[in-house]
Amino acid sequence: MLKPEDFFNLSDFEQKAIFDNVEYVWEVIPKIEDYIKQVIQQRGKSSKILGQIMDGAYLIGDDIAIGEGTVVEPGVYIKGPTIIGKNTQVRQGAYIRGSVLVGDNCVVGHTTEIKNAIMLNGAKAGHFAYIGDSILGKEVNLGAGTKLANFKFENLALTGQTSTRQAFSITIRVNDRIFETGLRKLGGILGDRTETGCNSVTSPGTLLGPKCVVYPNTTIKGYYPANSIIKSTQGLEISIHKG
Repeated sequence: MLKPEDFFNLSDFEQKAIFDNVEYVWEVIPKIEDYIKQVIQQRGKSSKILGQIMDGAYLIGDDIAIGEGTVVEPGVYIKGPTIIGKNTQVRQGAYIRGSVLVGDNCVVGHTTEIKNAIMLNGAKAGHFAYIGDSILGKEVNLGAGTKLANFKFENLALTGQTSTRQAFSITIRVNDRIFETGLRKLGGILGDRTETGCNSVTSPGTLLGPKCVVYPNTTIKGYYPANSIIKSTQGLEISIHKG
């Protein structure tokens, strides 16, 4: 139920080896940085930058690989280690903060920020998204303004803590069982063809199976099985102005 194959079809993903020997899908998250460095080292310098890097884009570090047909627009900032596949669009103002693995035919959109994350083939985050410590499955689409929150916080007044950045391990509840991830940071894991509406938010450690739909302006947390449709139940109050 919580294995990578329960969320993703990896058959055409070039970097599917990163999911080898993984029991729970979130165990991939701490492996991303070292895996990318290893792949780039094996490739060698001759195959690193094969796409089009337009003037005004910034690539920081030698451990960056970009596939054929990919276009990196002006104003993009990419830090290594990062691998971007073929025929992907990295649009103006995107911020790729490192430890990022992007597949083929993806979109990293305008002012989208992504770090320590994976986008499988065809995944799209076209506008104003935050993707931290997360995995987007094949053909996932994030509506404009989607945020995948990755850091758990507590009410300091209730816990008695004095620091504003305590490190709380993220847990995931599935039915009556609680899974300890051991991770301080874990965003969203979205199965193949899942879609989120504009301005939706996933709380840290949210898991969505394949083909889920999250309605606009909805904040969610926890585990949702395949084909779930999730919407806010808050209604609207409408009155007529008599002017």
